Amino acid sequence: MRIGELAGRLDVNPKTIRYYESIGLLPEPERTRSGYRDYDEGAVEQLTFIRTAQRLGVTLDEVKEILGLRERGEAPCAYVRGVLDAQVHTIDRRITELQELRGQLVNLAAEADDLPPADAGVTCQLIEHVRQKGGGAGTAPTVRS
Repeated sequence: MRIGELAGRLDVNPKTIRYYESIGLLPEPERTRSGYRDYDEGAVEQLTFIRTAQRLGVTLDEVKEILGLRERGEAPCAYVRGVLDAQVHTIDRRITELQELRGQLVNLAAEADDLPPADAGVTCQLIEHVRQKGGGAGTAPTVRS
């Protein structure tokens, strides 16, 4: 099958497939006489594996390591378990940070009505209030995307 068919079948952008080939996650497919990529069912399985791993939070570098272990005849499950355990740890840490941030925002919102009007030249009295209380840059958890 051609790249467009593979992409459509798995709802993946053809550029993504080419990128995966360029970094060694997908093997270079056979080519037709006219030069088009010609994928087989193995490419469907490999691409499905990659996308599933990504949904679990596995990075492309980690996927490459998993595939490398498998190609060397080694069972990658212990490595995958370590990756997933690290993901859980990261999620737990982020939940704690977000709960702390939520508490700070709730407290700030409760204080907002009691603040004096903003002085001339102050962009936002709420943010200035936090700065004056010593909650400047680097002291509160921040939301990362």
